[in-house]
This record gives sequence, structure tokens and C-alpha cells, in this order.
Amino acid sequence: MERLSFDDYCLKIASVVAERSTCRRHHMGAVAVRDKHILTTGYNGAAAGLKDCLELGCLRDEQGIPSGERHEICRAIHAEQNVIIQAALHGVSLEGCTIYCTHTPCVLCAKMLINARIRRFVTFGNYSDDAFKELFREAGIEVEIRERPSPEITFLD
Repeated sequence: MERLSFDDYCLKIASVVAERSTCRRHHMGAVAVRDKHILTTGYNGAAAGLKDCLELGCLRDEQGIPSGERHEICRAIHAEQNVIIQAALHGVSLEGCTIYCTHTPCVLCAKMLINARIRRFVTFGNYSDDAFKELFREAGIEVEIRERPSPEITFLD
């Protein structure tokens, strides 16, 4: 049996985090890691305590808005935004960390991650917005797009 790589381990965790999503279009999860320690996690969904799209329906679908456009019409906070918010709430700096996420970031999240001073972004999925690429390149943030790790969990009982 081969041991799971650390990057795949973190991507699997991001995938499990995404299962908490309340978005009807995409389940996204993110994990902030520094020195092989998980700092924060986040998934996409409505602000804490507010009704979400599972309850209310998707306004973007109702208005025929394509993915990657008109972010302000959505009730959800993106997974990467929630990673940053959780860090701020708990007094944790994300400087120098790696973000493991189920999808590449939108341009808004990319700018926030740059200002959070992350070092690396690892993912297996593509979001419909590629504007992050040039911003991350200019900011010196390493991007790695890997194969989706196996969803299988191996237990040695």
C-alpha cells in the first residue's frame, strides 16, 4: 500500500469540506495549510445565520447568470473568502501558507488571497474565471493543478 501524498491528503480534506456547501451550482471547499498544519477551512455558502440557496433557491439560476459572472447576485461567500474570514476571526495569519481548494479562484478571491500573502495554491478543478493566472503570476504565487485525488478512503481495520 502506498502512502497518500500530503498534497492529495489536503485536497481530499478540501473535498470533504466542500460537502458542507449550500450552493446549488458548485460545491467548493478550501483548506489553508502552513508547515503541514491546517489553519482554517471554508466552503461556499450564505453568510452565517442567513437563509441559503438550499432554502431559497438560486437567484443566479433564476436570472440565467453564467458561472463566473455577476458575483454580487449570489448569496454565497466563496470557499476561499471563508478561509480568509475564519483566519481573521481566530487571529491567524495566512502569510506564507498554501491554499488547497477544489477549484481555481475567481478574480475577487485571487486578489484577496494575494493580499493575505499566500505562497501557493493547489487545486484539481477549474472555475470558469481564468483571470487569477496573471494576478498570481505577478504576485509570485505558485499554482499547481493536480489530478483529482481518489474519493476512496482506505481503512486498515
